[in-house]
Amino acid sequence: HACPARGGSGCGGGRAGGETRRPRDDTEAGGDFKQTNDPLEPTNRVFYAVNNGLDTVILRPAAQAYRFVVPGPVRTGIHNMLSNLSTPVQLSNDVMEGKPVRAGDTTMRFLINSTVGLVGIFDVATGWGYPNHDNDFGLTLANWGVPDGPFLFLPVLGPTNPRDATGFGVDIVQDPFTWIGHTTALTALNWTRFGLNALDTRERYLDPVDQIKKTALDPYAHFRSLYRQPQNGRAHP
Repeated sequence: HACPARGGSGCGGGRAGGETRRPRDDTEAGGDFKQTNDPLEPTNRVFYAVNNGLDTVILRPAAQAYRFVVPGPVRTGIHNMLSNLSTPVQLSNDVMEGKPVRAGDTTMRFLINSTVGLVGIFDVATGWGYPNHDNDFGLTLANWGVPDGPFLFLPVLGPTNPRDATGFGVDIVQDPFTWIGHTTALTALNWTRFGLNALDTRERYLDPVDQIKKTALDPYAHFRSLYRQPQNGRAHP
């Protein structure tokens, strides 16, 4: 990370006039460690470099082409449809969290958007008082009191932690499109959905990610900070 100057000191560990910089006390060091919670940082940075290389060569150019070729309203419709397809997973987590009102709203949202919204292309439900909300098994575990654990940067998956990585795997298993039948059409649908999800997500973050990589002294630390910020409030009230 970039070392902030304190009282005119630089990252070299000394001050002007030969004065020795005051060493960090245990409380300060412990606070920094707790905040970053990244004991596997050397390995995580290797995986970040691998992912960054793949993103630079493959995913970012694909997302740029997607933005250039597909008009904005069409991209919005695709995003809405992908969100609608993920509603069954949201619903199952609402139920497991013991939140019947939210589960009812999720059910209504799915029924409205799947019919009036033409399989979810149009988000009619939000205008009718049923807005979308984030939910996954990682959040369910958080509601059950499971701690997030240390920061991880995994190949392909990117920034995460043990709780959310586990939740990601469980959400794949409980997604009905994963286990209902194994026809060629369904397999093609799942792979198409996977590819569109990757393109949709990367296109929506093109500008902020480019800005971070351009301006941050340590992009890895910046992405880690951004990922960990919401973790304190991931459990729904």
